[in-house]
Amino acid sequence: MLEALGIDSLFAEMTLGLGLAIIAGNGFALWKHRRGERPAGTTGSFRMGRVVFLMIVGLLMAIWGGLSVFG
Repeated sequence: MLEALGIDSLFAEMTLGLGLAIIAGNGFALWKHRRGERPAGTTGSFRMGRVVFLMIVGLLMAIWGGLSVFG
């Protein structure tokens, strides 16, 4: 039943999608920071270490999900 619905590969697809979303979101934040733009109404500082860490985590998730889906 689960194989007929495709639920067995759903976790791998969700991992791939979430990893790519993390990379895209943090890449966009890094790009905006380098252009000197800030979100309206923010007072915090930009944390480069957090952005790099999350991009590495997103890359690892995307690789794992991609290998699970396409491998």
